[in-house]
Amino acid sequence: MAKGSESERLEGNSAGKKVCPECGSDSFIQDETRAEVCCGNCGLILDDKIMDFGPEWRAFNSEERNRRSRVGSPMTLTVHDKGLSTMIGFEDRDIFGKKLSASKRAQAYRLRKWQIRTRVHSSVDRNLAHAMAELDRISSQLGIPRSVKETSALMYRKAIDRRLIRGRSIEAMIAATVYAASRIRHVPRTLDEVADQSRVNRKELGRCYRLLIRELNISIPPVNPIDYLSRFGAELKLSGACQKRAAEILEKAKEKGLTAGKDPTGLAAAAIYIAGIQEGERRTQREIAETARVTEVTVRNRYKELVRQLEIHIVV
Repeated sequence: MAKGSESERLEGNSAGKKVCPECGSDSFIQDETRAEVCCGNCGLILDDKIMDFGPEWRAFNSEERNRRSRVGSPMTLTVHDKGLSTMIGFEDRDIFGKKLSASKRAQAYRLRKWQIRTRVHSSVDRNLAHAMAELDRISSQLGIPRSVKETSALMYRKAIDRRLIRGRSIEAMIAATVYAASRIRHVPRTLDEVADQSRVNRKELGRCYRLLIRELNISIPPVNPIDYLSRFGAELKLSGACQKRAAEILEKAKEKGLTAGKDPTGLAAAAIYIAGIQEGERRTQREIAETARVTEVTVRNRYKELVRQLEIHIVV
């Protein structure tokens, strides 16, 4: 039997955790077909009027689901209008699938044309439309996840609000936000990699990056060399055991303070070189240097330091 609403029946313990008032169990079962919430231990009905937030229609395949759905994609910062504006389709058919008359098609054409024009009506919207298209291109080239894209778009919108874009290249500023966002999200890409995929040189990219950090007061965490291991290891076709061994080497180096002031890509390259020798998956210094975009001298110097300071025995 039902005894009041869920808010009245569920009691909290000292830790604030919801428990059943009869048996003290914290296991609950939600029956959506009966709109009930009951205790999974004693079966006491805690609420018999829960709300169903799903659609009121049914679909038995993906085609029906797409046709009957009346909502769009979720809001996102990577679209200039955040994905909230409407679009008039090009089907030229009414809701019943019948073709429109000539006059109705002409009217729909005019409405569609003005609707597209009004979506981008201000200079800020035009700037964002250009910048978000560039963000999609760079993100695709660098293979960065959606979380980095969202962070980058948020930083660019803040830069527009602070009027930092005026007089500067849109491509340079969006590339700088991508570089900063990748570091914040611990999916690091080197400055050279971002510069190669953008239409600006490394010097201009670095200047825009420093401007963003200073004006937006962004705290950028130091790059962890371990963050590079999975990407470098995949490009060099190393096993998971070899990558794990390289991570252990870098952890020991960090404990001894050997990573301070050193280029993280060089340290990651040296750790991969040592781990490859130990795990029988040796790669040449040139292969590793080209993957990590550092010189062979850097790999050699970091390798010697790690072997000497960590007392690693290498069998040549």
